[in-house]
Amino acid sequence: MLAVTGWMLLASTASAEESRPNVVLILVDDLGLHDIGIEGSKFHQTPHIDALAERGMRFTAGYANCRVCSPSRASIQLGQYTARHGITDWIGAASGKNFNRGDELLPAEYVRELPAEDVTLPEALREAGYTTFFAGKWHLGGDGSLPTDHGFDINIGGHHRGSPPGGFFAPFKNPLMEDGPDGESLTRRLGKDTASFIEQQGDKPYFAMLSFYAVHGPIQTSQELWQKYRESAPPAPADGNRFLVDRTLPVRQIQDNPVYAGMMETLDNAVGDVMKAVEASGKADNTLVIFTGDNGGVSSGDAYSTSNLPHRGGKGRQWEGGLREPYYVSMPARIAAGSTSDVPVMGSDFYPTILDVCGLPLRPEQHKDGDSLETVLIEGEDPSLHDRALVWHYPHYGNQGGEPSSIIRVGEYKLIHYHLGSKDELYHLPSDIGEQNDLASQQPERVAKMREQLMAYLKSVDAKFPEPDPRFDPEKAKLRWAKIQGPQKERLEKREAAMLQPNWQPNPTWWGSTVD
Repeated sequence: MLAVTGWMLLASTASAEESRPNVVLILVDDLGLHDIGIEGSKFHQTPHIDALAERGMRFTAGYANCRVCSPSRASIQLGQYTARHGITDWIGAASGKNFNRGDELLPAEYVRELPAEDVTLPEALREAGYTTFFAGKWHLGGDGSLPTDHGFDINIGGHHRGSPPGGFFAPFKNPLMEDGPDGESLTRRLGKDTASFIEQQGDKPYFAMLSFYAVHGPIQTSQELWQKYRESAPPAPADGNRFLVDRTLPVRQIQDNPVYAGMMETLDNAVGDVMKAVEASGKADNTLVIFTGDNGGVSSGDAYSTSNLPHRGGKGRQWEGGLREPYYVSMPARIAAGSTSDVPVMGSDFYPTILDVCGLPLRPEQHKDGDSLETVLIEGEDPSLHDRALVWHYPHYGNQGGEPSSIIRVGEYKLIHYHLGSKDELYHLPSDIGEQNDLASQQPERVAKMREQLMAYLKSVDAKFPEPDPRFDPEKAKLRWAKIQGPQKERLEKREAAMLQPNWQPNPTWWGSTVD
C-alpha cells in the first residue's frame, strides 16, 4: 500500500510539473519605448516584436527599475527596488572620490554584484522543477556571481561585461560562449541558441531568459542594412539640428540613424527566431512570454543613437525617456490577445507575476517591492495597483547627462527629488507626457506629501545618498558647459549627418559583418 501511495504521489508531482507553464523572458539592452513600430516608430521595422505585443497584453505605462542597466537587471532577478538591493549604478561605474568629473556631488557607493543570500527568480523556479537557461548580457558580477551562481543551469555568454567584448559580429571574444564563423551576428546567434534550447525541451517546464547585448553600443550593422535604412531615412530637420541641449547634454530629437535602425531589424529577426521555436514547440498556448528593456533608449551620451520623443530624455536621465519601456506579456491560453492596460508596472513585478502565473507560492520576503500582475493579465484590471507608489533611486551622475535624484510616481503624478540643492519637480503625466510643465510651485502640498513618502521608503531600506565634493571648481564647470553647448554639439551634428552620406563607411571591413 505504501509503495502504491508513493507511486501515486510521484505521478501526481510529475503531472503537475508537466502542466506548469513554460516561461520565456526577453530583455533588450538600452531599448527605447518608441524604437518599436507598434509604439510609434516610423523608421525602425519591428514586425516580429509588434506581433509579440499583439499576442497578449501590452502595458502602456511599463517602466524599467532604473535608468541604467545593472540595477534594472538586479530588480528583475530579485523583485526589489534598486535602493533595497543596493545595486544603484551600472557595475563598474566610479563612485565616491574615485569619481572626479568635476561635478558638485560625490556619487554614492553601491553594491557591485548580485547578493548571494537572496533567492533569485531562477532559483525559485529551479526549486519548483524548472530547467533554467540564460543567454546574453549579465552584468551582475563576475566569477562567483555569474548566472550559474544564481540559479541558471545553462549560461551562454553572460559574464561581468556590460557591452559585447568583440562587438556584434564574430569573433565574439566572449569567454563564456563559443565563437561562430567570422562575421556571424551576435544578436541572431543568441536568438538561435535560445530557440535551440526551447526546441530541445521535453515535458519538463523551463525558464529561458534571453538577455540581448543589443541595442547597446557599439552600434554596428551590416553594410546592406545600413544602405537600406540610409535610403529610407526621414528628411533632416529643417534647421539641420538633430540635437537639442537639455540641461546637461545634447539630446537626439529624430530617429534617422541608419546603423541603429539596422541593429533594430537584426534584433527583431532574433526575436522572431525565438517566437518561431515557441510556436513550433506545441506548447505555445501554455508558454508565458515577456518582452521588455532595462532602461530607456540612448538619446544622449554613449552613441546618441535614438530619440525617445514624445518622452523627454533617455538612458541615464530622470525623465520618462530614461525609464519607459515596452512591456508585453502573453500566454494565449489565459491572456487575451490584443489587450492593453494602463496600470503602471515595473521590472520588479515580473518575479511575483511569474510565480503566480505558474501556480507557485509567492515569496513576499524576497520580492518585497514587486506585485503580481496576474489579476490584471487575466481579468484586465486590478484597482489596488493603480495608485501604488513606484520608486526609483539613482544617487549618481549618468554618462548620458542624468543627475543624482530619486523619483516617486503615485497615480498620475511623478515627483523628481534632486539631491543637489534638494529641489523637486512635479509632473502630471497624462496631460504632460513630455514633462515640460513643472507643477511643484503650484502644488506644494502634493510635493511635500510625495517627498515625505519617497524619503520614508528610502530611509526604511537604508538607501545611500551622494555627498558634496570638496574638489568642485565652478570655473572648470563653466568651461565644460561651454564645450558641451558649442564644439561637442557641432561634432555630433557632423558625425550623425555623415552616416547618411552615400560614401560613409565606419572602417574598411564593416566589422567583417555578413548579410542578416
